[in-house]
Amino acid sequence: MGEAARLFLFTGHPKAGSLSAGLADAYQRGAETLGAEVRRMDLCDMRFDPNLADGYAKFQPLEDDLVAWKAALSWCSHTAWVFPLWWGTMPAKMKGVVDRCLVPGYAYKFREGGSLWDKLLTGRTADLLVTSDTPAPFMTLSYGNPVKKQMTRQVLGFCGIKTTRYSLFSPVRKADGATIDGWKRRAHSYGAEAGRR
Repeated sequence: MGEAARLFLFTGHPKAGSLSAGLADAYQRGAETLGAEVRRMDLCDMRFDPNLADGYAKFQPLEDDLVAWKAALSWCSHTAWVFPLWWGTMPAKMKGVVDRCLVPGYAYKFREGGSLWDKLLTGRTADLLVTSDTPAPFMTLSYGNPVKKQMTRQVLGFCGIKTTRYSLFSPVRKADGATIDGWKRRAHSYGAEAGRR
């Protein structure tokens, strides 16, 4: 048998007990059923300053939770991010993790004398599970699915992480128990697929 999949599961909802957490639970069960080794961090439990106060002009020491987050991302072969869509993007605290952790020298490095860059997190893949009140067809036709573009191209893709799945769970506001149970089954199957890698 091959080496077990190394999976970093990041739940990006700032509130405990969220739908995102429930989907992450199902995803984790699916992955572990297939033998994956899972490290998980939940945004609601993380304590750090989300403000990159001086941009990249000055080093800002990382709090313990951000050190652990980076270590999990460095360790994994596959990562899954489960989060809600708020105002077209991720929650502010989750964006703080991205701002503080995916910095030059760790996630990417610009080349001298030009505008090209080296992607320092290559060799990893990602699943994105996003909850939203916006129905999927409206998200695509009216808005052009900005969060998908942002995450797959400007965040993960910029650093060399290849998104293998983007899944939108919507509309949350009108979802009944049966619908949510169906979403959790989907998340479980996605986790199982990741566990086979």
